[in-house]
Amino acid sequence: MNLFRTVGARLSLALLVVVAIVLAFVYLIVTPTLQDRLVDSRKDQVATVASRVADSLRANQPTDAFALGFASATNTRVAIFEISDRTPLDLRQVADAGGGGVVGGIDNDPLALESARTLSPVQGAATRGERKYAEAAQPSANGRYVVLVSNSIEDSLGSVELVKHRLLISALFALAAALVLGYVGARLFARRIRKLEQAAERIASGRFDEPIEDSSPDELGQLARAFDRMRRRLAGLEHARREFIANASHELRTPLFSLGGHLELLVDEELDEATRREFLGRMREQVDRLTKLAGELLDLSRLDAGRLRLDREPVDLAQVAELLVEEFEARAQGSGHELEVGVNGAVTGLGDEQRVLQVGRALVENALRHTPTGTHVRVQTSANGERVTLAVEDDGPGIGQRDAPQVFERFYRGDTGGRASGSGLGLAIARELAEAMQGEIELTSEPGRTVFTLSLPAVSSTSLPTIE
Repeated sequence: MNLFRTVGARLSLALLVVVAIVLAFVYLIVTPTLQDRLVDSRKDQVATVASRVADSLRANQPTDAFALGFASATNTRVAIFEISDRTPLDLRQVADAGGGGVVGGIDNDPLALESARTLSPVQGAATRGERKYAEAAQPSANGRYVVLVSNSIEDSLGSVELVKHRLLISALFALAAALVLGYVGARLFARRIRKLEQAAERIASGRFDEPIEDSSPDELGQLARAFDRMRRRLAGLEHARREFIANASHELRTPLFSLGGHLELLVDEELDEATRREFLGRMREQVDRLTKLAGELLDLSRLDAGRLRLDREPVDLAQVAELLVEEFEARAQGSGHELEVGVNGAVTGLGDEQRVLQVGRALVENALRHTPTGTHVRVQTSANGERVTLAVEDDGPGIGQRDAPQVFERFYRGDTGGRASGSGLGLAIARELAEAMQGEIELTSEPGRTVFTLSLPAVSSTSLPTIE
């Protein structure tokens, strides 16, 4: 019983059943139909001969020589009966001849009697001795004679029996071939499935290094290629997860060590007030750094769980741009960047103002962090029909073609301008926040110009509810 639990055995058995059904259909349906058609064809032939003989009786006498002429020409038996006037109806044979040696007496043939009684053509089959015949009876035009033409159908029946015999032999070979070929084909098919199963086990165990290869264009090949895409994606996520753990550990360890060191120094009572204030300022910076990382992780978990609350309300992007420049101006000066704003009147879109600010902070911070000293950073707004935009543009070295498709991936930390830092979550969270507000973030980068553009729906007269 365990044998038929495998896909290969089931497929081979299914093929065997299909072949058996087809052969049984041919043997039980097609072959009898073929036999009936052969017999009917022979009946039509003798009916045609009987009609010709009956027509010729108008100008000829019903003699044996007359009958023999038709019998020899058509290889049939031709018998002519005279219809008596007695009651009950009786037939008297007046001529009988057989072509091809078909001879013998016929007394009161049922088909001839039926034709004489109804004066209409009749055809059918009869058995004499151990032989079967196709027969046709036709009355003469004057109603005095009945012509009976018969022909053996043993040759046709023998041909059908030969076909059935050969069909049985062929069926046995076909079933054996179907079993063998089906099993071999099913084994090959099952082997491909087993390879996919093994690949799934490898992926489940965390091994993503071995590719899944199947070049076939069928469904299994497509499934294998989908598995391989999943493998590459999971491998990327696993790599990103490990990098994030290392980065997060570093991001957490550095401020924690700094805080610990400053706390130990603050215990020293001989510190002057200026040094104490400097240490407290540095400790505050590290606390802010930890708070920012914790906030990013919390936002990420809320986005994944769908629990981040967003309001849809009119937001003046020009005002947001000015707030961003004001907020980052001191930091830009400290890093040697020139930060400026480019707005021309109010540009109002739909979104959550605090989350729009959060996206803008991520874009400006990314520009300041990953561009060299002396780079110009410009925050500008624009309106284009049903969309409004907030763009952060810099004239830094740009983002490489290899890094550009990945800058919005979670935990990805690019190395642009030789300064790779941060948690790798800012741009990923910014993109997901933009999409949650029915907006999007686009990147345009080339040497000497990089633009991150936040696009949001423009304000319309439609009343929009708060979304979760």
